[in-house]
Amino acid sequence: MPDGDDGGLTAPGRPGVASLERPGVAGPAARPRGRARAGGLAARAARTVLPPFAVFAAVIGVWYAVTYWFLAPRRRFLLPPPHEVVSEGFLDRRTADEILTALGGTAQVALTGLAIAAGIGILSAILMSQARWIENSFYPWAILLQTIPILAIVPLIGFWLGYGFWSRTVVCVVISMFPMITNTLFGIQSVDAGHHDLFTLRRVGRWRRLLRLELPSALPAIFVGLRISAGLAVIGAIVGDFFFRRGDVGIGALIDNYTRDLSSGPLFAAIIVSALFGLVVFWFFGLAARLVVGPWHDSARG
Repeated sequence: MPDGDDGGLTAPGRPGVASLERPGVAGPAARPRGRARAGGLAARAARTVLPPFAVFAAVIGVWYAVTYWFLAPRRRFLLPPPHEVVSEGFLDRRTADEILTALGGTAQVALTGLAIAAGIGILSAILMSQARWIENSFYPWAILLQTIPILAIVPLIGFWLGYGFWSRTVVCVVISMFPMITNTLFGIQSVDAGHHDLFTLRRVGRWRRLLRLELPSALPAIFVGLRISAGLAVIGAIVGDFFFRRGDVGIGALIDNYTRDLSSGPLFAAIIVSALFGLVVFWFFGLAARLVVGPWHDSARG
């Protein structure tokens, strides 16, 4: 063997010392990096999970304090302690089944209204984005529809469409459509001018430009509109339940019944379930935004 040639057994930077490391076997430096990565994930999970639980614990503590320190025993039905809400609203089989059944009817109305509002809102925004005169003609009416108090037109909706499923759905559409119009229109009109110039140089037509550039660029804004409209659709479904009681009983009508009967435990349980349903729908569209938009847009990452 020639001088200075050890057949590849010499460790880099240390002449004459054979290397004992084998391919595929992690060295000592890999373990600290692995521990650091695991520690980073644990810290991130703690930052994500612990604050909401801390706020939840604080709310429960304040709830108990108000119930037992600030309310006289004869007035505690106004704010029953959390354990009574759990026992009377969630652990009681009959009440729990009643709340879940009503939630199913409300969820059907809310999701149907949200789907219709999303379709009408996105289509309207697309049409407005294609011509200034269309936007000037219809956008003020969209604003007017949003500013009309919904309680003022609910009786009219009942007169025109009856008091069943579709009346409640129309209430959801009226309440939740405006965020879809504004966010979609904002997203389409916010496309980078340089991208438009590139499409112009390649002589791309209007509709192809819409499908290839404007709508993909507007997806983050569209998902923001969906998250806002989802919460409004749940509110619209509950409002509709208060006024339109034909067909399946929704959770809004159930809340009204519990209020008249002074059943405070089931009442608070129904309110909590309604809030959790709205939160789940909001989270669903947040997850959908991360899956669809996250790979290429920073707004959905994190």
